[in-house]
Amino acid sequence: MKNKFLRIVAFLLLPLVASADELNSGDTAWMLVATAFVMLMTPAGLALFYGGMTRSKNVLNTMGMSLIAFAVGTLVWVLAGYSIAFGEGDFFGTGKILLAGVTDKSLVGTIPELLFVAFQGTFAAIAVAIASGSMIERVKFSTFSIFVALWILFVYAPIAHWAWGGGETLHFNEMDFAGGTVVHINAGVAGFVVAMILGRRKGYGTSAMKPFSPVLAVLGAVLLWFGWFGFNAGSQIAADGIAGNAFLVTNVAAAVGIIGWLVAEYIVYKTPTLIGGASGAIAGLVAITPASGSTGLTGAIVIGFVGGIIGFIGVFKFKRMFKVDDSLDAFWIHGLVGIWGSIATAIFIAPYFTEADYSMSTQLVSQIKTIALTIVYSGIVTAIIFYIASAITGGGRVDEETEQRGLDEVVHGESGINL
Repeated sequence: MKNKFLRIVAFLLLPLVASADELNSGDTAWMLVATAFVMLMTPAGLALFYGGMTRSKNVLNTMGMSLIAFAVGTLVWVLAGYSIAFGEGDFFGTGKILLAGVTDKSLVGTIPELLFVAFQGTFAAIAVAIASGSMIERVKFSTFSIFVALWILFVYAPIAHWAWGGGETLHFNEMDFAGGTVVHINAGVAGFVVAMILGRRKGYGTSAMKPFSPVLAVLGAVLLWFGWFGFNAGSQIAADGIAGNAFLVTNVAAAVGIIGWLVAEYIVYKTPTLIGGASGAIAGLVAITPASGSTGLTGAIVIGFVGGIIGFIGVFKFKRMFKVDDSLDAFWIHGLVGIWGSIATAIFIAPYFTEADYSMSTQLVSQIKTIALTIVYSGIVTAIIFYIASAITGGGRVDEETEQRGLDEVVHGESGINL
């Protein structure tokens, strides 16, 4: 009777102990959910977060940039982006154009490769949508739409290939669990470069540019927080202990990111704002992203808290020093905080993740090398791509009248609010 019971238990647990080359229904179910989480981040979470922080005359245009980033990004990803990022090759992947060779039987680990394609595509889309925050209120919608396609193909996909897709020459053994460099530093640098090319908005520094709706911005930040569970925990590509660890530290870092930002804001201005709290949550999430698969509770608290403070200092100190009109602070919250998160990844490794021969100094060098490569490559190629997109559309910046009246009315023929 006992042996019969054990055989029944073994049969029921079989899907959970499938080998790495067999489909696991539990892992697949989790990744279906995680992909849906990350999808929600761009056309909903980021759109509301950015839309709430822009001016009322440009709210629809700003949200529309997140929407078009997801639409164009998804198409370009399945056509060629996935092949560049995850195909065979050293500098650039090849062999999977139009998903050639990817079938319903293909696996990545224990999940269908088709699902892996969809999951990674959501990363590409949100990366370029993050960059849009630096250029809103003055970039042409048509220019940005072309930029999305070119940037994913020639900036995002190659960097993803070097980090995650098997490219060896430019892979420095960096630890980037869920996209600290691939997504956040990359997108932050790209946005900053385009902001420099476009120049400042009319009235920047002299006129008040109040956010359309702090309420929408906070709601968007919470949706991003929710989606980030799929972003970080889903990057394990399995439903296991590491995914659970990533889930926990993601939540903790976001929470203490809020506290870090609000403490700094109160010390300097005596007014802890809700926009600040929402920005602190995003800063904490950005900071923990590369370390979410390797750090523990203590690391999450330090990384998230310091991330919130660094984000605040970047927005209210460094931004004024550089005098670049990064409209919604994409570089300071994603790029600068992403640099902190990448460096902190080498420092705050949980004991249960540390290997016997681990060298913090060696890993720090690897992190810094990768950060430098990402900044240089993304900065140079982004500039080239934006100039190309601008040439195709007859200039990348809207005319002065359009900027004055607002892009919602002139470009889209709509208004963000009708009373």
